[in-house]
Amino acid sequence: MKRNEFIRLNLKAAAACAIAPSLVSFNKDDFDLKFKQLAGLSFSHLTSTKTLEKQTYLAFLKMKNAALKDQINIQIVSGFRSFERQKAIFERKFRNNKKEGLNTEDNFNKIITYSTIPGTSRHHWGTDMDIIDANQPQPKGSLLNPDNYHGIGNYCTLKEWMEANANRFGFYLVYTQNYHRKGFNYEPWHYSYKPISQSFLELQNSEKFISRWAKLNFESKDLMTNDFIRKYFKDHINDINPKLKA
Repeated sequence: MKRNEFIRLNLKAAAACAIAPSLVSFNKDDFDLKFKQLAGLSFSHLTSTKTLEKQTYLAFLKMKNAALKDQINIQIVSGFRSFERQKAIFERKFRNNKKEGLNTEDNFNKIITYSTIPGTSRHHWGTDMDIIDANQPQPKGSLLNPDNYHGIGNYCTLKEWMEANANRFGFYLVYTQNYHRKGFNYEPWHYSYKPISQSFLELQNSEKFISRWAKLNFESKDLMTNDFIRKYFKDHINDINPKLKA
């Protein structure tokens, strides 16, 4: 058996063991399209601006207009992200970490503090967005810093407004500030449109998705162990705000 095929089968088995069986069922053509959408390989589910999925965009506009009445201007700084874009981010971080002397395990673990493995990002779906308040002065350094959303941070008012109002428009914080939650770090800027993303997550957890994802290629994928993949799907993909799964 060729090395790449051996790795692919191991990745498939490892990831499948980390998740519950999915009830999602599609015919081949439907699944091919859905996979491409979920893996960032298709733009067909997006608006013409290629920022959000179509239903998500309509819901976002309603929420944005409501926030404007309270002098808050919700601006998306990161919406849809393609597979190629995520691949470039992941590979760049892997190379930089390697230059700094990190071993492979520490390298991967540092990357997935905030960044996803290509083909698994919720930003591929068009249902998720990172937001700021465009009415506020931009802080120095990174916009997406938890300090900017707390205390006297520039986006504290935005955070409070979203906590009070986002759910009624269908949007929920993904990576909550919960000590017991594993996976990605707390992100007070990252919201997801549940009416669409809930079914997308179910499909991402299906064996059909895992099998197809295992065939995707990017630098360093062949260095990922079974245990790493299993833990990644369990902790990073699925240990999110429980309200997005209920």
